[in-house]
Amino acid sequence: MIAIIDYQMGNLRSVQKGFEHAGVTDVVVTDDPAVVEAADGVVLPGVGAFRDASANLRASGMWDLVRERIAAGDPFLGICLGMQLLADVGLEDGEWQGLGAVPGTCERLAGGVKVPHIGWNTVTYPTASRVFSGIPEGSAFYFVHSYHLEPADPSCIIGLTEYGVRFAAAVQAGPAAYAVQFHPEKSSALGLRLLANFGAIVTEAGR
Repeated sequence: MIAIIDYQMGNLRSVQKGFEHAGVTDVVVTDDPAVVEAADGVVLPGVGAFRDASANLRASGMWDLVRERIAAGDPFLGICLGMQLLADVGLEDGEWQGLGAVPGTCERLAGGVKVPHIGWNTVTYPTASRVFSGIPEGSAFYFVHSYHLEPADPSCIIGLTEYGVRFAAAVQAGPAAYAVQFHPEKSSALGLRLLANFGAIVTEAGR
């Protein structure tokens, strides 16, 4: 079973429907830490501000649990704000503590471009990763964001895109923790393929 964490940061049902359309049906949206603890895989989506997301995740009782699941090598997928929260710190209207699973900062998009970045951008793969299995390099995915994760160690980057500047579109932390800046649930057939790939990783891991 895959648990999508409900910490009041939006688009949870659309992510669940994305998995269902990808053929991954054992998926629940939950705000119960016990359900997240028992799940085979964990998804942290999100839309909104880093500060609010950090506060809500702590208030939900999920903060340490998410860190523990990632550190244990359990399957994890962060989406959009869920990727940004993996940073050490978010630099949106101040400095806010992140989960620290991917050392680095969450920074505003630079390069003189219109923010927020909304639309389709192609993604290249500097490092091969199972989550992109069967998805051709240079495929386009749908982005909606104003900030991005800037890893301290670029070796964790498994996807790159460009909008004003080149930045990480996807990262991998450890053996089975993945995160994407784009929205796979809004990225048509190839986005659903990514969700299906994650579902297969979860099934294979089986706790």
